[in-house]
Amino acid sequence: MNNSTLTRNLFLRIAPVVVVTIVVIAAFAFNSATREINNIYDAQLIDDANVIWSLLRRPLEKNPGHGAKQIDDIDFNMDNQLAFNEDADDYADAHMFRAWVDGNIRFYSSTAFLSDVPQQKVGFTTLVYGGEDWRVYSLPIPNTTIVIELGEKIALRETLVSNILLNLFFPLLMLVPVIGFLIWLGINSGLRTIHGVVRQIRTRSPDDLSAIPVEGLPRDLLPLGRSINQLLEKLAQSLTLERRFSDLAAHQLRTPQASVKLLLQMLGNSDNEHERQAIVADLVASNNHATHLIEQLLRLARVSHHPLNPTSVMVYHLVASVLAEFGNIITSRELDVVLEGDEKVEVKTDESLMRLLVTNLLDNAIKYTPVGGKIRVSISSEDGFGQVSISDSGPGIPLHEREAVFQRFYRLNTLHSEGAGLGLAIVADTADRLSATVELSTPRWSKGLQVDLRLLAN
Repeated sequence: MNNSTLTRNLFLRIAPVVVVTIVVIAAFAFNSATREINNIYDAQLIDDANVIWSLLRRPLEKNPGHGAKQIDDIDFNMDNQLAFNEDADDYADAHMFRAWVDGNIRFYSSTAFLSDVPQQKVGFTTLVYGGEDWRVYSLPIPNTTIVIELGEKIALRETLVSNILLNLFFPLLMLVPVIGFLIWLGINSGLRTIHGVVRQIRTRSPDDLSAIPVEGLPRDLLPLGRSINQLLEKLAQSLTLERRFSDLAAHQLRTPQASVKLLLQMLGNSDNEHERQAIVADLVASNNHATHLIEQLLRLARVSHHPLNPTSVMVYHLVASVLAEFGNIITSRELDVVLEGDEKVEVKTDESLMRLLVTNLLDNAIKYTPVGGKIRVSISSEDGFGQVSISDSGPGIPLHEREAVFQRFYRLNTLHSEGAGLGLAIVADTADRLSATVELSTPRWSKGLQVDLRLLAN
């Protein structure tokens, strides 16, 4: 069972983004700090080299040939100065200098490279000495053979960058729970409107399908609110239709049931054999009417709940098989039935629902065609659609009632009207499920009814 909430899911999506953003910012900050500190320290090396040249200029120019000499007055050890700042001890051995004359070391600091390390090229150089990386700047003095060489441990720069980032990292680390809490509060606040909509729907009674107010919803939630209202409207219409259908079905079933009850009472009180046979015949007719009504109701329910399974259907063969099922009644009523048209017409549809659709259309045509009448079934295709046209010589349907006959339990007010008024309602519902169209017209012989069924061809 999934117990996650929308708040939790959103938090788990947003929190990693915030963490990754902090990491990316830290990476950019590290690169930027390293670059700036390197620039500053390189500039400092240049300044220090010029300062040392200024201090040693006279000794180097006056006594260029003397041997190497360590300079204690300009010593980066700063032994006597460390007492002013204990932290400065970390940087005490991080610098060195050498002064070269004619390729030989003339002056050097106590922290300088040994003589086996050659003079470095002019400008900046990076080398490894004593297992550590050094950044060295060589300053050649114009018009002389003097070169001032100043070096600095790269670890000094890296330590400074690390200290800066650590001083920033720990406050940020302390802020992560605060940021997470604020994100959680922000998500809950943003979802408060959705929670309100859910609360409105949850607290309603099953009979309350009125629209929820959408005026105060944020713009992003308006489609959701409108969709819910559309669904509620459809549910209300569906429930209204179902209740009306149930009421009408109960009324229609009550009529044959009452008739059967009355006929049974009459049968019990009858002493005449001929009268009894007439009553039994009426009982059979009432039972057949009730059975037909129940079958129609089941067909209607089947249309609403039947899952669609579109396949390729050969229209001519399907109609022929349905006509074969009506063979006995066609023969008994001496009907002139003709099936004609293109045998290769193929449509993409649900075969069982299409069979139900054609069965109801042919059942209506046979039922209302008088004895000895004619029925023409034509199969054709046009503009990407397959068409089944069923024409009969029955009484037809008046033009002003051709739209109403597709309503449930609607019956024509004529002497020829019979049945429960569900046949064409089943046709309409089935056609709607199959995205088909049904049109009523008058046959070319100017009497009766023509039904044109159009489906999308394969």
